[in-house]
Amino acid sequence: MTRFVSVGECMVEMTPQGKSGEYTMSFAGDTLNTAWYIRQLCPDWGVDYVTAVGRDQVSDKMVAFMSDAGIGTDHVRRIDDRTAGLYLISLDRGERHFHYWRSQAAARLLAQDGPTLLKAFTGGDVIYFSGITLAILEGAGRDKLLDAVARARTRGKTIVFDTNLRLALWENPDQMRDWITKAAVLSHIVLPSHDDEAQHLGDRDGLATRDRYAALGPATVVVKNGPGLIHYQHYGEKGVVEPAIVSDLVDTTAAGDSFNAGFLATLLAGLPVEDAINAASNVARRVIKGRGALVSI
Repeated sequence: MTRFVSVGECMVEMTPQGKSGEYTMSFAGDTLNTAWYIRQLCPDWGVDYVTAVGRDQVSDKMVAFMSDAGIGTDHVRRIDDRTAGLYLISLDRGERHFHYWRSQAAARLLAQDGPTLLKAFTGGDVIYFSGITLAILEGAGRDKLLDAVARARTRGKTIVFDTNLRLALWENPDQMRDWITKAAVLSHIVLPSHDDEAQHLGDRDGLATRDRYAALGPATVVVKNGPGLIHYQHYGEKGVVEPAIVSDLVDTTAAGDSFNAGFLATLLAGLPVEDAINAASNVARRVIKGRGALVSI
């Protein structure tokens, strides 16, 4: 049985409901979303989440939510005097805009306990984290996380990294680039999004994004690109996939996260890389026809 270990921040999600002006509360976050979709797509896999939460009621509900979804919570740390971060979604013709409150988020301390990370990774086959995971960490957390990832790699674990660039979480672009590069160097599979890379790192197209990350050494790079061409490199094989057009878009929240889940579920089952990209696109298309980050597929 494959065991998928996802590392990062789960937050309280406030999602608008139609034109009523009302919001519903749920829980989501980039790496949690991918774990949730992996749980749906791969019922025979074990799925664990590594994070930190507070000891308050909302944190209790968050952990219960993960557990009820079949996501393992043995490696969720409890932090006194901290709570869960929160984000609110606003929509403009299906495109989402996020508003965050996370200064006291316990997840910012998720990597402070190195032995906890190593224990979580020892039991996993696939270790998955993101640029957001790195960005939110306080103190020496980034070094501790990448040290644990490097150790996991030497023990034969498959390392998967979604670059997920969020400049607002970093001190400056150079700091972001340095840490993202360090993480990509340690990874077997890198899953960037071209729109982020173009905005923050100046890539002219998906091909430039692919080649920049491929030069760092990962075996597989797949560049998500919304409705545009998806460039990839997989063990030296290079190519491009054109996804089908979506005409009834509702909410693009978690499009990339669900794409990642569909891609990994298919690729790690031994199917060809283009089949995995097409499967991933199909998953993302279903997700963006619903509201919020977590949509039943």
